[in-house]
Amino acid sequence: MKQYITNQDTLITTNKNKTMKIKNVTIAGAGVLGSQIAWQTALYGYNVTVYDAFEEGLEKGKEFHKKFAELFKATRGVSQEQIDATKARLFYTTDLKDAVKDADLISESVPEKLEIKKSFYNDLAKYAPEKTIFTSNSSTMLPSAYAKETGRPEKFLALHFANPIWDANVGEVMMHSGTDKQYFEIVLDFAKSIGMVPIPIHKEQPGYILNTLLVPLLSGAQNLFFGGVSDFESIDKTWMISTGAKVGPFGIIDMIGMQTVYNIALMNGTKTNNKAMIERAKMIKERWLDKGKTGVASGEGYYKYPNPSYQDPDFLS
Repeated sequence: MKQYITNQDTLITTNKNKTMKIKNVTIAGAGVLGSQIAWQTALYGYNVTVYDAFEEGLEKGKEFHKKFAELFKATRGVSQEQIDATKARLFYTTDLKDAVKDADLISESVPEKLEIKKSFYNDLAKYAPEKTIFTSNSSTMLPSAYAKETGRPEKFLALHFANPIWDANVGEVMMHSGTDKQYFEIVLDFAKSIGMVPIPIHKEQPGYILNTLLVPLLSGAQNLFFGGVSDFESIDKTWMISTGAKVGPFGIIDMIGMQTVYNIALMNGTKTNNKAMIERAKMIKERWLDKGKTGVASGEGYYKYPNPSYQDPDFLS
């Protein structure tokens, strides 16, 4: 049975023989991944403030946390006492200044648009204490693209999580050229302290390690589907049978969320003037997003949840 820490007072020694106590963590963005990061961090004993610019976003985050509480009790051996302690360590606010006033570390999961990232970090730099380490959970953008806006590039780096983070429990920690190595080591230790397997990435790499491997798979699957070569279930079956994977590319897309897939398709299509990619983004919007089908989070994407057909015993028959 998994053992979770219920009292955390983490003292991390840096490679400069200094110590830094990580106690208060702010999660910016209460969406699919942000809410998971917040829950996981609180579960392992940290005080966690969840920030979202919109009250509606916070309410969705709270709903996620209710579901996680039931999930962890039912399937992960977590007691009601541990659940209550986790909830007691979670705080919610739409006030950025209040959210970061005591933060030792911030994990950012705001939308994957450069102008939004830059605006957020400009604001964050005004309010965060000098001690605060900034980390980005961006899956598509390099830290150097907005390091200047942080006002503390030496304390800024990426800490990237996969979905769902308690199963795909890697924490990819990526430096940019201006990151001070001591903060790289601190964030690696922090990732480990919340149950992640820390993965050091010593130079910037688009897609980190995970997405460098994953994106070609998802891209190929979408090319097959949108090109009319085969249906999404058959594509998933082929991958699952041939590799022994528990889930196929379209199940993975549902976990990532259709909004993110749409944003990436639109960004890549616009950047390269790829009309086919722009048309794909339009189709994703019309077929799924406009109908409220965002993936696992909404209960429907390519599959319907909580019981997608790829989990049926006969799916691979």
